[in-house]
Amino acid sequence: MEIKPIAKIYNDFPSKFGIPRQSGRINGIKSTIVFENECRNEHALKGIEQFSHLWLIWEFSENKKDNFHATVRPPRLGGNTRIGVFATRSPFRPNALGLSCVKLERMEYSEKNGAVLIVSGADLMNGTPIFDIKPYIPYTDCIENANGGFAEEENNYQADVEISDRLLALIPEEKRNILIEILRDDPRPAYKFQEEKEYGFPFSEYEIKFKAKENKITVTNITMRQKN
Repeated sequence: MEIKPIAKIYNDFPSKFGIPRQSGRINGIKSTIVFENECRNEHALKGIEQFSHLWLIWEFSENKKDNFHATVRPPRLGGNTRIGVFATRSPFRPNALGLSCVKLERMEYSEKNGAVLIVSGADLMNGTPIFDIKPYIPYTDCIENANGGFAEEENNYQADVEISDRLLALIPEEKRNILIEILRDDPRPAYKFQEEKEYGFPFSEYEIKFKAKENKITVTNITMRQKN
């Protein structure tokens, strides 16, 4: 079966580093879903506004590999523990498919793109292809007393974030809390924790630099990104 994208998502994450590890962890993040020409039909979205959340089926477009690995090393387990690929949400899969639940904020119309969806809580990189959209249905999709396995062990981890008022003022007010939440989630892979290293990632129009010691992250610089 051949599948092709029905849409792409656009947001403030031009690279993989810095993207939330799971959907719904940072709900302040807003993204726009723009449909491809052949699917740009508002009738295809009739009734979607009745649902608060949506499932996105998408492609790990930056993580394509030809060979299959039965086990992977989840970053939050330190990168040294191997787990079966089907017991993880690793991007390195036999088929590079991702699944995310996002909140539907609203539907908008524009002359250029037709009907688009504004969603929050996505964990997708800017430009990621989307293969399908399905409504989240609470009475079937929400399982009481479900077991989260080893993923639950790292669920409550948060880093302490230190950022000066001077640097924070460089970020638009509506995006400041989002940046802080991204840093609290600690974008570093657990197996690459290096206290002397300066890390960096692009966010919106900015390049964020930080250092970390133990569970404290200190922002060292914020600059405007160069346009390609």
